[in-house]
Amino acid sequence: MDFKLTEEQLAVKEAAREFAQKELKPGAIERDNHMSYPKEQVRKMAELGFLGMMVSPEYGGGGMDTVSYVVAMEEISKIDNSCSVIMSVNNSLVCWGLETYGTEAQKQEYLTKLCTGEWIGAFCLSEPEAGSDATSQRTTAIDMGDHYILNGTKNWITNGGTSRVHLVIAQTDVEKGHRGINAFIVDTQWQGVVIGAKEDKLGIRASDTHTIMYNDVKVPKENRIGEDGFGFKFAMKVLSGGRIGIAAQALGIGAGSLELSVAYSKEREAFGKPISQHQAIAFKLADMANEVEAARLLVYRAAWLKDQGKDYVSAASMAKVFASEVAMRSAVEAVQVHGGYGFVKEYHVERLMRDAKITQIYEGTSEIQRLVISRNVLNGELYPEY
Repeated sequence: MDFKLTEEQLAVKEAAREFAQKELKPGAIERDNHMSYPKEQVRKMAELGFLGMMVSPEYGGGGMDTVSYVVAMEEISKIDNSCSVIMSVNNSLVCWGLETYGTEAQKQEYLTKLCTGEWIGAFCLSEPEAGSDATSQRTTAIDMGDHYILNGTKNWITNGGTSRVHLVIAQTDVEKGHRGINAFIVDTQWQGVVIGAKEDKLGIRASDTHTIMYNDVKVPKENRIGEDGFGFKFAMKVLSGGRIGIAAQALGIGAGSLELSVAYSKEREAFGKPISQHQAIAFKLADMANEVEAARLLVYRAAWLKDQGKDYVSAASMAKVFASEVAMRSAVEAVQVHGGYGFVKEYHVERLMRDAKITQIYEGTSEIQRLVISRNVLNGELYPEY
C-alpha cells in the first residue's frame, strides 16, 4: 500500500483545512451555544463540492475517491463536528446509497439535487426501540398495490429538520423478519411527514437532530429502493460505508485535540519554561500523536479498501471503534493539557471532548463494532485479500 497521498488528495486536504479554519472556526462556539444550524456554512460546503464528493460527475458530484473524502472529513472535524456530521450523512449514507442501489429515475430525481447541496438528505433507521437492533423495526409500510402507506417514528435523525429527502427503513412483512424490511425515498413535503422538536444534545449541538413521525404517508412504489425485502441489506451496506465517514470524524477530533494541545503547550509557561518542555506534558503529546497516527492508518486503510472494491466491512468497524476511542482519550487529555483554560469554551477543546462521545455511539456503537470484528475473527475472515 502506498502511504503517500496523491496531489489531488493533498489539494482536497488543503482546501478542506482552509475552509474549516477560515469559515467554520470563527462562529463554531456561538453556533454550539445556541444550537444554531450552520445554514450558511453548509451552503458554502455545497459550493466547494463537499456534500457529494464521491458521486459521479454524471449526476453533478465530484467523482472523488473515498480517501479524498476522509481527508476532507478529518480537516473539517478538527474544527466543527456539527458541520462534518451533516457532510458525512449526506455523502456516506444518502448519496452513496442512492447512487449504488437506486434506479436511474431515482438518481435523476433525487441524487442530482442531493450531491450539489440543493437538497439535504437524512437516513432514517433508528427508532425508540430499534437502535443497535436494526431488525426490530416498528415503522411499517403497507403495500397498497401502486403505493405504500408509511407509519412510524424515527429517532435521533441527523439533518431531520432541514432535509428534503429521507431514506426510511420500514417493515413491510413482519412474518419475514429482516427479509421483510424495505427502504424508501420519502419527500419531507409529502402529507403526513411530521418533524419533532430539535434535540438538546451534549455535543454536535448545532447539527439538526430530530424525531420524525410518519402518519399515513403515501409513498409511490417507484420510491422503494431495490427489490422487495432489500431494505435491511441496504441499511447494513450503507452503514458500513458510513462508519468510514464517522471514523474520519473521530480521527479529526483526535487530530484537532492534538494540534490545539501542541500549540497551547508551547505558549503556556510554568516553572520558568513552556509546559511542552515538562515531561508530564510532553509524554501526553507523544501518546496522543501515537494513537492519532494509528487511527489515521486504520481510517485510510478502510477507505483504500473501499476504493479498491475489496471487502471493507471489518476494516470500517476497526477504524470506527479505534478512532472513536482515540477521539475520546485525546480530547480528554487536551482539556488536561490546557488546565483550567481547557474547561472554558474559548479554547475549543471542551467542545471537542463533548463532540467525541457521539462517535462511540452513532452509526453503530463500539459494542456493535466489536461484534462485527469478533465474528470475522472467529470466521477467519478478518483480513480481506489485498
